[in-house]
Amino acid sequence: MSFKVLFQSKRYSGNIGPSTVRDFRGAMQGKADRGILITTGNITRDARAETQRDGAIPIDLINGDELLEKLKDFSMGVNIEKKTIEDVKINKEWFESI
Repeated sequence: MSFKVLFQSKRYSGNIGPSTVRDFRGAMQGKADRGILITTGNITRDARAETQRDGAIPIDLINGDELLEKLKDFSMGVNIEKKTIEDVKINKEWFESI
């Protein structure tokens, strides 16, 4: 099974709204079966609802947090260092009191 997918990415610190989804869908018309809209920002509830509108080309949404998780999952462009740091300091007063 194969189908055409187009994606669009947005470097936003704010929110993606339904108009962005509609604009992307319009640009996809006749060119793809599905879309993926990726943003470094957030996605409004109305934008998510717009992606599921009956009879319209489906669009998957990936927000900034989801993008970061996917980059980590596939080790793409990120370095992950897992550290456990314990800072232990001697309490001299306690030792002197015994």
